[in-house]
Amino acid sequence: MAHAEVHFGRNVFIGGHDVSHQTFNRHRRGEYHRYNKQPRPAGCVWRRNGDGSRTKVCRFKTLR
Repeated sequence: MAHAEVHFGRNVFIGGHDVSHQTFNRHRRGEYHRYNKQPRPAGCVWRRNGDGSRTKVCRFKTLR
């Protein structure tokens, strides 16, 4: 696990999905999962953590 502030610039793709212009730090976290088949549930949701921070959890089907 790494702890750092990360900013995705222009034209950033994860598994074929555009994730450009997003910033994550210790209060706003990001978690991306890639699947070969359609995940259930697909898409992104924000989850609250016990320390008051939020995590963006995204489940993507890898585009080919």
